[in-house]
Amino acid sequence: MAIPDCQEEAAAFLRNLVAAAPVETHISAVFLGEREAFKLKKAVDFGFLNFTTLAERERLTKFEHALNAPHAPGLYLGAEPLTRGPDGALRLGGEGEPVEWVLRMTRLPPGAFFGGPLPPDLLDPLADAVVALHAAAPRREGDGRMVRVITGNREAALSAGLPQAAVAAWTAEALAAEERLAPWLAERAAAGFLRRCHGDLHLGNICLIEGRPTPFDALEFDEALATIDVGYDLAFLLMDLDRRDSREAANRVMNRYLARTGDVALLRGMPLWLSLRALIRAHVAARSGQDGMPLLAAARAYLAPAPARLAAVGGLQGTGKSHLARRLAPDLGAAPGALILRSDEIRKRQAGVPPETRLPAEAYNAEASAAVFAALNAQAAEALAAGHSVIADAVFQRAAERDALAALGHGFTGFWLEAPLDFLQARIAARQGDASDATAEVLAATARRDAGEIAWNRLDATAAPEDMARKLLDLPPQPWP
Repeated sequence: MAIPDCQEEAAAFLRNLVAAAPVETHISAVFLGEREAFKLKKAVDFGFLNFTTLAERERLTKFEHALNAPHAPGLYLGAEPLTRGPDGALRLGGEGEPVEWVLRMTRLPPGAFFGGPLPPDLLDPLADAVVALHAAAPRREGDGRMVRVITGNREAALSAGLPQAAVAAWTAEALAAEERLAPWLAERAAAGFLRRCHGDLHLGNICLIEGRPTPFDALEFDEALATIDVGYDLAFLLMDLDRRDSREAANRVMNRYLARTGDVALLRGMPLWLSLRALIRAHVAARSGQDGMPLLAAARAYLAPAPARLAAVGGLQGTGKSHLARRLAPDLGAAPGALILRSDEIRKRQAGVPPETRLPAEAYNAEASAAVFAALNAQAAEALAAGHSVIADAVFQRAAERDALAALGHGFTGFWLEAPLDFLQARIAARQGDASDATAEVLAATARRDAGEIAWNRLDATAAPEDMARKLLDLPPQPWP
């Protein structure tokens, strides 16, 4: 949509200021200078937003800065007026009555924006950034219901030209899912998970600042649309990763987020939340002249998740349990793949530290370890009850630990990785930045203890254990890296 005539003078001034035409969306125009950028809200009314008055553009430009600056320091420089000088010409800032408002920002290099598949080493930091964003998000009151969101997006999908029958089918399925979840959504809201979130947390609204993934451009024009469960906020990023990057990337970000927060309960809402986010992408694509049907099909597929399964990977330290779990998880169960419950990460969360922080020896005493396995089993049961698959990742050297997990059912399949001690010692010595605190001494001590009878499927960790694991789980084959 073109810049409205009433803003053409301001647009001409900004074009001359940066010596370039703007980058436009249907609601804004961004003028990119050599070191700075200026974002102009278009004087448009789409019903769900109305920027037609200068007072509203001023309010929302200032609010957009206040909303985003704390999470993207250095990117947002402030809301600036365009004023008319004594000579009648427009200028940036200065005295006089504002005739327009712009958001002043630092211009980032093109490589700072997420355009293609993300490098694997950015996935955990990306999840950590979302964890920090949600931790700082203010709590809000409400019942957490999503009927308005579903019906609003139904109308948007129809107005964008998506097939009426397919949209009607999706709407019926989504409303039925929302009705089933209504009591749970209310419980989540009362427990503090309803917050003033980012609201538009897709890949296009994340950039790299000083090498760190940084969310920006939070939804500023509708507080109701941004007052949502943190799980629904996360779901936009997971859906975008699933559709535009890979299921593996989406699974890694989901598992890192849950490892940091422990909010396994949000998995109950994930099918509906992913579906809504895909439907939003579908009608946005259709409105811009792209094919929205694949995303509409994905929106319906998310509402029909695969049954929950339970698996476990055990064995001595260094056998590659976590690597195997991460390889299997994306293909197991509902999107974006299985929840991985890693004992090392649970222990760190219980200690109140990030996964990579090393803990003292007393954090591994019998009492602490019992608490870790109690939490692992409880979270596995919670995820399975929510309809989500689980892969438990721990040494599982005690028969009681193995038996307690297997008792949860859900088609339980256990894998026991084995390898020579010198092979495992070399692997442990090569570890960097991992949640495991295991050393060669810890490995030796563990190896001396009797694990009892191992009834799980024994796999050779020195070969390609994933091949057999996939066969036993009835998953599609994948090349072992």
